[in-house]
Amino acid sequence: MDTPLPLPLRIDALPEHTDYADTGCKLYPSCLQCPLPHCHFDEPGGSAAQLRGGRDATILRLAARGDVTVARLAEMFGLSRRTVFRVLRSGRERGEI
Repeated sequence: MDTPLPLPLRIDALPEHTDYADTGCKLYPSCLQCPLPHCHFDEPGGSAAQLRGGRDATILRLAARGDVTVARLAEMFGLSRRTVFRVLRSGRERGEI
């Protein structure tokens, strides 16, 4: 009678009997209680890109109203006027404004 071959080990399997502490990251002390939709380690550009995305969406929303100047947007967000123009151009290219 032939002995069955052992199943190959998964190369992405975690080691058995290892204590994985939920140490969180620089943004939140616990991964399991983090409010972000995706881990900043998994996102291209990290947490800075996630935060910029929210900031840029707010800039585009305010600019679409038409009553806020570029200078005022720059002041509100602590950005240069040039950066605000870049955000607006990017939003126009994506059809968001």
